[in-house]
Amino acid sequence: MRTAPHAPDDGGLDDRVPFLARLEKEDRTALLSLGRELAYDARVILLHQREPSSHVLFLVQGWTKVTASAANGYEALLALRGPGDVIGESAALTGRPRSATVTALEPVRAVAVEHERFKDFLNRSPAVSFALLGLTTDRTRAADRRRLEFASMNVRQRFAVLLLDLARTHGRRTPEGIALAVPLSKQELAGSVGASREMVQRLLRELREKKAVATGRRTLLILRPDVLRRIAATDQPAPAIPSPPRAPADETPPARSV
Repeated sequence: MRTAPHAPDDGGLDDRVPFLARLEKEDRTALLSLGRELAYDARVILLHQREPSSHVLFLVQGWTKVTASAANGYEALLALRGPGDVIGESAALTGRPRSATVTALEPVRAVAVEHERFKDFLNRSPAVSFALLGLTTDRTRAADRRRLEFASMNVRQRFAVLLLDLARTHGRRTPEGIALAVPLSKQELAGSVGASREMVQRLLRELREKKAVATGRRTLLILRPDVLRRIAATDQPAPAIPSPPRAPADETPPARSV
């Protein structure tokens, strides 16, 4: 289970501490024992936007993307969810249709718990209920912070901040630079900063010309983080990039639940 320290005002696409890591071992074991394990191939949809809710998913292995589609067809990338995260909990608790689609970015294993069993467990486990409330609050704070930051930035700045965030949360150091460990398409990158795919292509071309990044099919290598920091040039300090990525486990883009 990843247990990276949580900064009170930490933002970005990803939660620093996932739901299962917030639970005591006994609660975590009891909760997962209520469900059944499922396996998904890369690019398979786990949950569909606007479908009725029947279960909650707890991710055990692999990364997913959370997206929502507008009426005009524009798709926004809302969050990345990985080992230890819970998805589908909001719809399960409210009884409303799911607000977003969740898709596997790589092979994923998850435990599915029927929403009635999940709600019964929360009723019997105050500590788990408070942990879920804390997770929801942290996601809301991160979304509000990112919305405020992005409101004062142009697209170029937002894109630079996005790449720095991804390097920090999903970066793997290599001799050449920092490789992003999650495969995101240009459309998915565009959907996370409120831009078009064409704009992201243009920005990536500019960054390649500056020798700041190198790109391939669903791969991106950050060669010069300092260039991205200069482009970001916001009032907030650019996020630091630690050497190792966080360990795997044993949903403006608001990071909302689905």
